[in-house]
Amino acid sequence: MAVYIAVPKLGMTMNEATIVSWLVGGGEWAEEHQALLQIETEKVNYTVEARAGGFVHILVEQGQKVRVGRVVGLLAESKEELEALQREPPREMYGSDAEIQPPCAAEAPCRAETAGAEREHVRISPVARKMAEEHAIDITRVSGSGPGGRIVREDIEKAIEARKQGTETPRTEVYAGHRVKATIPLKGMRAAIAEHMHRSLSVAAQLTTMGEIDATELIKLRNTLLEQEKSLGTRISYTDIFVFIVARALKDNPIINSSLMENEIKVWEDINVAVAVALEAGLEGGLIVPVVRNADRKPLPEISREVKSLVDKARAGKLMPDDVSGGTFTITNLGTVGGGWSFLTPIINQPQSAILGTGAITERAVVRRGQVVARPVMTYSFTYDHRVIDGAPAERFMVQVTRLLENPMLLFV
Repeated sequence: MAVYIAVPKLGMTMNEATIVSWLVGGGEWAEEHQALLQIETEKVNYTVEARAGGFVHILVEQGQKVRVGRVVGLLAESKEELEALQREPPREMYGSDAEIQPPCAAEAPCRAETAGAEREHVRISPVARKMAEEHAIDITRVSGSGPGGRIVREDIEKAIEARKQGTETPRTEVYAGHRVKATIPLKGMRAAIAEHMHRSLSVAAQLTTMGEIDATELIKLRNTLLEQEKSLGTRISYTDIFVFIVARALKDNPIINSSLMENEIKVWEDINVAVAVALEAGLEGGLIVPVVRNADRKPLPEISREVKSLVDKARAGKLMPDDVSGGTFTITNLGTVGGGWSFLTPIINQPQSAILGTGAITERAVVRRGQVVARPVMTYSFTYDHRVIDGAPAERFMVQVTRLLENPMLLFV
């Protein structure tokens, strides 16, 4: 009996997901626990694994958005069962490990998926369209030479000849007079980032204060902690130290750990520090912000292990929506990618009221006791919502953060 591959519910607020890609082709054998497909929600990417071994029968192709519980594929026990499944007409199914439920409720009818919709919008003459259908030419890859880019008979004849000669080339898209190297759909995580950042700027009175921190003692502390890596059971990073220090400064400056909800300012009891993580995914990239909960109550080694676990899960597409929700303050450490001495204006991660951006540690000329000397300096950029946080408490917060970063041993005495 075939085993169903369904879209799992990864969090309380998740209702749908997009099929990003199938990692095993249709008709191929997949082992139990092998990665089958990648799905994407507004918050996370997730890899669905096979619950059993079987031949993969794909029901929903990549690029489609489906509801939670939708059966997107089947795992057949044998080639014979696979062939039988392939002969069945496709239908929309929903299920769990135990049973299959009706595909659509009366009050929520299924949405018909129209094949070839893209082709219907291509400007092409009737004669050229008929020729393309007869010779199986993909008209979306044919450049039109007619008025307004319309595809005419001569264009299809050239495409047919190019196929015969083996010289068929991909169509080069031209937009506003520029050749297009790649087109990245604004969907899933990319769309969520765009909407979230734009909305944050439109709803909050954001102000950024910038400064420099002498990192001499910070470097010494980290080097000492690196020497104790084996006994600590983790390799402490600068980001780990930032989370540890910021969490304690938030405890002393509670208004920074707050949110404006409708017409009320909610000052949060829990201090949940979110850490921005860049996802390397070619041109599309991405950004995810996993959360270290109750960071003010955790020792530095525990924070370090938790941050590393969250980062690894983020880059492996294993984060659950609950891992990226509930943050009350965000840190984005761009020093991890280098770049030298620089400032930025980080955008608040709504509905939070503040975000701290840190830059790379670089050698700078500074004045100490009337002498110009070289010191390792780290830049910071602190953005806060002026609707919630006034300038004085914002400055007090950063004074404390700076003092602790420049004298980190104060936290251990």
